[in-house]
Amino acid sequence: MKEDYLQSATVNLQFKHTSVLPNEVQAAMQPQPGGVYLDGTLGGAGHALALLRAAQPGGFLIGIDADPAALAAAQARLAAAALPPECYTLHHGRFAEMSAVARRAGVTAIDGILLDLGVSSHQLDRAERGFAFSNDGPLDMRLDPTCGLTAADLVNGLDEVALADIIFRYGEERGSRRIARMIVERRRQAPFTRTAELAALVARAIGRGKHDRIHPATRTFQALRIAVNAELEQLEATLPQALDLLRSGGRLAVISFHSLEDRIVKLFFRAESGYGGSANERPARLRIITKKPTEASAAELAANPRSRSAKLRVAEKL
Repeated sequence: MKEDYLQSATVNLQFKHTSVLPNEVQAAMQPQPGGVYLDGTLGGAGHALALLRAAQPGGFLIGIDADPAALAAAQARLAAAALPPECYTLHHGRFAEMSAVARRAGVTAIDGILLDLGVSSHQLDRAERGFAFSNDGPLDMRLDPTCGLTAADLVNGLDEVALADIIFRYGEERGSRRIARMIVERRRQAPFTRTAELAALVARAIGRGKHDRIHPATRTFQALRIAVNAELEQLEATLPQALDLLRSGGRLAVISFHSLEDRIVKLFFRAESGYGGSANERPARLRIITKKPTEASAAELAANPRSRSAKLRVAEKL
């Protein structure tokens, strides 16, 4: 099924996504000719292409993405750049599989690893992917639309307590209990199938103040997306793998878009850098490059408002 989806995705290459913090990522990663790099969230290959060009001659890139449409777009973009096909390999899967992917590619040590977390503009803007409520679509939210449970499965299948817990934990939504209660009451009449109907119910559940800058359903949709894709669990499983794969002097760069992701990255970097100097601390394996996360410049914010919540953290393997 995955192969069929990938073949169909190659005929639809309108994959629109602007990579955030492009100059900052390149400066942080310091790609060198002959270097080996891994982009665990390939997207449309914006960051990957810049890394690969800077690594020539002799550089090699491993690209991973859960979305077959992203892989198709990345393949087309890299091919159009007239790069030797043997200097990169692309894989359909989650970045938590990077150790296995690297082994299959015959790579044992990597000079730089990039994770650009969250969802792409393409995924947000395509109504049929079900990530956003601004364009009505099926209640899906899977990063990999070829497998796994959908947001509709969670909304229609979880009990009230479990739903409230997801919405509060991953969305930090204070009205989570009321939202969950109203979801359960409403689905007794008919299951939820569309993003617009869920967004409308959340708006009724918690209301909207005249000074609110975001839609009332924003945090609930974020929470469901994180749960559907096990995003935090994937990140926690990936960071140790990335550290093991890096060669000495190699760099790990992570772009996060909300506080839960950023906290996981920050705490991992601190733990692996021997922060605190306690006798019980493990030997330091990382040197933190970004004492504070790098954020988008005013110029980038003006050109790409979706970069406003991006935070880049970078560490180097000792």
